[in-house]
Amino acid sequence: MRIKIAITGKGGVGKTTLSGTLARLLARDGYEVLAIDADPDMNLASSLGIENPPKPLADFKDLIQERAGAEGGAFIYNPKVDDIAGKYGVIGPDGVRMLVMGTVDKGGSGCMCPASAFLRALLRHLMLKEKSAVILDMEAGIEHLGRGTTRGMDLMIVVVEPGARSLETAERIKKLSSEIGVKHIAAVINKGGAGKVNDRLEELGIPVLGEIPFDQQLMQADLEKRAPIDEGGEAVNAIIKIKEKLMETVEEIRKENEQSKK
Repeated sequence: MRIKIAITGKGGVGKTTLSGTLARLLARDGYEVLAIDADPDMNLASSLGIENPPKPLADFKDLIQERAGAEGGAFIYNPKVDDIAGKYGVIGPDGVRMLVMGTVDKGGSGCMCPASAFLRALLRHLMLKEKSAVILDMEAGIEHLGRGTTRGMDLMIVVVEPGARSLETAERIKKLSSEIGVKHIAAVINKGGAGKVNDRLEELGIPVLGEIPFDQQLMQADLEKRAPIDEGGEAVNAIIKIKEKLMETVEEIRKENEQSKK
């Protein structure tokens, strides 16, 4: 089974904790996992337990220009990227390979420049083996949806915490996801308080994969710069259950895709 998952949500809701822990769990299940840090804060390495993360791809200006640039300020929409993960990634605990995308200089919705085209192509054309997974830790908010970075993902997971702004972000993400062709979206509720949040997500038509409780051990892992999965605790146990529900959802998506091809 090949899986491509993007994890998004409002800033500070726990996207990176979920991304890193899911990546390690899937690797332990025998998947070849590529974890991609697409958040400008670039904290995924610590969540994975990687002490020396790779240099951001966006910093390789010559590489991007060589692959995606063209004469007269134009750019190549589908640059060659199939060798990038092997050359510019690092391998961490449980065999998870990690890439850091970095930030695109020309921000804004619909950015059309060589760097943006290069990073989008990377996500579209990653070479995946038969049992492999891509976990994409996205930047906070919705700007990446305007750039179409997540187009081609099998599933987008929105991490939601109790609060109106987090739910408003989830609502906007659902709307924009459908506009760029991401058909499947689900939510994970973090920091407890699932009752009213669950009700609102149900109204929005966003299924919930599970809830991560508030856990002091997560804070301890962060202070000690340890991966949450290496610290353990109630939150990690909850993410294990979320992973199981996630795999059921992915299997349903696979069957749906196969049916649509008939």
